[in-house]
Amino acid sequence: MNGGGPCSGNSARLRPGSAFDFSPYVRPVGIAAKRHFHIAALGDHGEILFPCVLHQRFHQLHGDAHAPRFGRNESVFGNTRLATGAPCQFGLFLRARHIGAIGAMGDIVFSRNFDFAGHAGDLLLASNTRASHGVPVQFLSDNAAAVHPDIWRAMRDADNSDTPYDTDRLSRELDDAFSALFGREVAAIWVATGTAANCLALSTMVQPHGAVLCHREAHIEMDEGGAPGFFLHGAKLILADGDNAKITPETLRAALDPIRDDVHQVQPHAVSITQASEYGCCYRPGELARLDMEISSRGLRFHMDGARFANAVAFLLRPAAEVAGPVDALSFGCVKNGGMSAEAIVFFDPELADLARFRRKRAGHLQSKGRFMAAQLLAMLDGDLWLHNAAAANAAAAEIGSAAKERLLHPVEANEVFLKCSTAERQALRAQGFGFYDWGMDAARFVAAWDTREEDALALARAIASL
Repeated sequence: MNGGGPCSGNSARLRPGSAFDFSPYVRPVGIAAKRHFHIAALGDHGEILFPCVLHQRFHQLHGDAHAPRFGRNESVFGNTRLATGAPCQFGLFLRARHIGAIGAMGDIVFSRNFDFAGHAGDLLLASNTRASHGVPVQFLSDNAAAVHPDIWRAMRDADNSDTPYDTDRLSRELDDAFSALFGREVAAIWVATGTAANCLALSTMVQPHGAVLCHREAHIEMDEGGAPGFFLHGAKLILADGDNAKITPETLRAALDPIRDDVHQVQPHAVSITQASEYGCCYRPGELARLDMEISSRGLRFHMDGARFANAVAFLLRPAAEVAGPVDALSFGCVKNGGMSAEAIVFFDPELADLARFRRKRAGHLQSKGRFMAAQLLAMLDGDLWLHNAAAANAAAAEIGSAAKERLLHPVEANEVFLKCSTAERQALRAQGFGFYDWGMDAARFVAAWDTREEDALALARAIASL
């Protein structure tokens, strides 16, 4: 294999019948030690790109007369003809059962009885229709990404009769699954949204007369529509500063020290941070430890908004327990990472979980068919899908960020890229078909997702470099 491995930064070319073991490169984050990709057949474009995530390169093909034909149950990669004999526009690596029709632009016009092997097949299902129908290239938000096929499959498999609410078999498996992930006993409950996860978690820590300290750019301050005040029955948010939307012991002290221990002033009860932060930057384990010393010395609870927790783990290449640090509760993101409608609240203090279950019901978030929520979370953990998806998104963002150079407003450590960008420059990018959010008067935010295609990331990178 050329290039020295997937983390070398070079593309690699595999030969038919070969196998590649990438476990040495991902073992630090807890992926199974033995995982091989067996290549059954390669076309002219059998390249592996995006270091560390084995993101197969998609090429638009124009019908190769020499492309081989494969049976319905054979593995296919590259410029091939599927069972129908129709040319496939994009390279993929998949196991196909009951092949249906492949449209002229490579669209899959059926959706059942398909087994995909590897990220390439998943991306094909998620993105071919978008590419061939002229939909703008989406960098608005990872919330806008497709649902991963494994998540749909898990929900379909859960569509059987079971006990209601959170007494079903899958919901009962959550505690053990997350305990295994974090290497200690935890309690996990599902909710439908990140706002519910954050606010229900904080409601177990903060009394109505208390307050939560957070960064002034925190999601609970800027993007949750007053939900913290609603769920916490009027509790206040105290805002702290910090570069890259990260709180430090110094900025925490600057915000809390002026508060008198006096009945006339709202008292802090908890601190909430975001991992990765709202500007896509990650707290290192040492930073979390120093922050916790300040928090625990004041007798406060510690909450982490982990909407992009997976992206932080994928970037830091540290175990999940170290990336979470000493928090009391973690909002574990799923929807931004290829999920459909489930987030988890992971409680490292079981007593808080008991309280959260009652508050979840009172808030209207206890769904009767909870097995569909649990199925998504378990599927995300199974085979480290959560890490593979996050690593793919991070890699796409890194590609975009590498072209930005002096335009970068913050380091690219997850799947978000923030750029200095004038109004005219933003208009030029939109005219080329890129969707993204303005971020103030002279900036823009671009968010990559698990299903961001390599060619789209490269196209955006080239467009930014040419501004």
